[in-house]
Amino acid sequence: MNSPRRTIISVVGTRPNFMKVAPLEREFRNYPHVAHLTVHTGQHYDREMSEVFFDQLGLEKPARHLGVGSGGHGEMTGKIMIAFEKVCQDIRPDLVIVVGDVDSTLAAALVARKLFIPVAHVEAGLRSFDEIMPEEHNRRLTDHLSNILFASEPAALANLDREGIDSARVHLVGDIMLETLQLFLPSIRSRKRWEAFDLEPHSYALVTLHRPSNVDNRAALQEVVGLLRLLDMPIVFPIHPRTVARLEAFGLREEIASISTLKLIQPETYFDFLSLLEGCRLIFSDSGSVQAEASFFDVPCLVCRENTERPIYLEHGTSVLTGRDRDKVIRELDRIERGERSHSATLVKDLGSGVAAKIVRTVVSFLD
Repeated sequence: MNSPRRTIISVVGTRPNFMKVAPLEREFRNYPHVAHLTVHTGQHYDREMSEVFFDQLGLEKPARHLGVGSGGHGEMTGKIMIAFEKVCQDIRPDLVIVVGDVDSTLAAALVARKLFIPVAHVEAGLRSFDEIMPEEHNRRLTDHLSNILFASEPAALANLDREGIDSARVHLVGDIMLETLQLFLPSIRSRKRWEAFDLEPHSYALVTLHRPSNVDNRAALQEVVGLLRLLDMPIVFPIHPRTVARLEAFGLREEIASISTLKLIQPETYFDFLSLLEGCRLIFSDSGSVQAEASFFDVPCLVCRENTERPIYLEHGTSVLTGRDRDKVIRELDRIERGERSHSATLVKDLGSGVAAKIVRTVVSFLD
């Protein structure tokens, strides 16, 4: 007997979301009775931060683009909910997949469940235990709304168990981000992006900084600029629009521009950024997804945060928490110089194999 036709919507809004949905979309093509659609909320509205990923990752064009743009967390969540509710009422999906921990994730999960549509959450159970991070609230609320929870690492299982979530709804599948990187590795390696800046591989530092805790306060942002002066090598900094705005608002643009080894550049496309990451000597970042990407390429990652929702990359990967602690940064730079850093080859192999197949198989079985 043929399975009934099913419609599944995956919701994307920011750069990491696109990378996590790409292998899922490919896997869904193996199920002819499933129509997989993507809805783009427009939370990232700059082309280099969003639509270009559809081209690079080979994603089908989104079925709907909500175009919510920027705004405060409450405003953006509300706009997405209003627009996505109309999409769900029109398309009537059998299930909604949400990924990660951004405002789009929570907004779509809330709408779906209020319309009695099942929700699957990819990257469930991650916790930083930092109450001032908006993403932390998004993670917790989305997990408690979801019917199926896909965890990327063992610590996530413990977090969900502690919060009383039924283990029958939880599946440990691995890190979908690592599978995406393996999928597109030839395209990434063909870039050799460092050559565009007259750099040699493994001779420069890469920087990404955008979190409110680092850029929304003048004193904190000035500390960050001071830490960049410790990097005794060329620095490539694809600067987030949020960080640009804060440097201007706090009168720090000239101060950061005075670092002679620093190259401030526009946000890179996905493959170009990853090419820069693979070729760098170290990365200094406050991103969650970069911790996984750096471990994939076995690149030392100094995390400019006091916590992480991805502890496995501290335990078995290449990440080290430094925050804005000058002494910690100096100590880790010395360790890298002496070759005393951690490596991550086994971790990447264990976490990044067959993730999309496990997720899609579970979702299809749930619906059938």
